Amino acid sequence: MANAERQERPSRPGKGEGRDGGGRGKRRDRDKREDGEREGGELVERLVAINRVAKVVKGGRRFGFAALVVVGDGRGRIGAGAGKAREVPEAIKKATDQAKRRMIRVPLRDGRTLHHDIEARFGAGRVRLRTAVPGTGIIAGGPLRAVFEVLGIQDVVAKSLGSSNPYNMVKAALEAFKHMESPRMVAGRRGRRVNEVLGRKGDEKEKSDG
Repeated sequence: MANAERQERPSRPGKGEGRDGGGRGKRRDRDKREDGEREGGELVERLVAINRVAKVVKGGRRFGFAALVVVGDGRGRIGAGAGKAREVPEAIKKATDQAKRRMIRVPLRDGRTLHHDIEARFGAGRVRLRTAVPGTGIIAGGPLRAVFEVLGIQDVVAKSLGSSNPYNMVKAALEAFKHMESPRMVAGRRGRRVNEVLGRKGDEKEKSDG
């Protein structure tokens, strides 16, 4: 009887088991995944380019992949990142994480286009961005189209005047965005009102610039 009672008696939870053992780690992992899904759900990601790269090592060449990704919220925030890894998914993940860390805010006119024409360059890449009237759409190709889509621009005309390298084109566009200014920003810097900067129609544009 004593042996039977010892066999039927439930064993005590060991270290890392029971109510607060293994379940706690699983809950933390689940919370992290849910937080990542919530953050990723608010952002739009675009894979701009993926290339196979080679590293010469002793005994031969080691192949990997390089990815270029742009991330934006569709409401004026954008970031770009690059990543390298032995596998494509890992390279894209590294590039996406870097893009999220380097996001910048770009002022938009009426939430659909740029405030003014601008030209910028990065390395051998040179781009010209022009504001457009409603209904124009995104007139741009290649990497620049992906940049405007994640940024939330609906009407724009863009032209690449330099290198067709996607890295230089994307970085040149980001340089242009860094120098983009709204009438409110210019008025604040000059210590004037928005209607004084814009002229007679400043009152109407001040409301849309909000």
